[in-house]
Amino acid sequence: MTVKEKICFLVIFPLLLGGCNSYTSTTPQADEVKNTPAEQKKARLLRTLDRKYENPDAHFELGQLYHADGMWAKAQWHYNIVLSFDPVHRPAQAAMVKVLLDSGDEATASTTADIYLNQVSGSATESLKLGLAFQKQLLDNYALKCYQQALHLAPNSAKINRQIGYYYLSKKDKVRATEYLSRSIQLDPIQPDVAGELGRLGVQIRIPQKTEKNTKKLDKIVEQSDKTN
Repeated sequence: MTVKEKICFLVIFPLLLGGCNSYTSTTPQADEVKNTPAEQKKARLLRTLDRKYENPDAHFELGQLYHADGMWAKAQWHYNIVLSFDPVHRPAQAAMVKVLLDSGDEATASTTADIYLNQVSGSATESLKLGLAFQKQLLDNYALKCYQQALHLAPNSAKINRQIGYYYLSKKDKVRATEYLSRSIQLDPIQPDVAGELGRLGVQIRIPQKTEKNTKKLDKIVEQSDKTN
């Protein structure tokens, strides 16, 4: 081997080693990405859908994962599938509005939200359920519209007044929170959580001798809907 060939060998060989080391060092990182909890959950959900494609909850969860990754089109596609199987799937409706907003399509998001609000305009229970779904997606303005709609339909619901009270409490609006929580406990005095919040707000609680009529039946339905969200 000539001197020139030796020099070329000494220059090129370390570069080749560096390239190999670079390649081998990135391979485990790629594997780690594939094995993240989110990717593992996606794989499980896809297997679930292979067994039963008409599973709205699995499509919804998968849509949420794609949504979190910023894959708007895939998330929207799965939300549409959910709503094709279950047209009153409130979490999917709220998530659809959210993904439209996140993708920058504010006009369609607003129109879609109005459609969903109109769908539940005759039911206090469904308005509350949609409001809870909107609040979970951090769409507070739409959530409040739903809560106000529910309250208009059932002003003597302790559960609805309580939810609005908690909404305002989360917004640090103590005046409005006190107003709605106080109304709630007047309608149904047996609410230790509400009593505790009012106590922390400095409200002296006076428990009435009897509750308002015609509130228990609705509140039982609302309570059941709370547990499903």
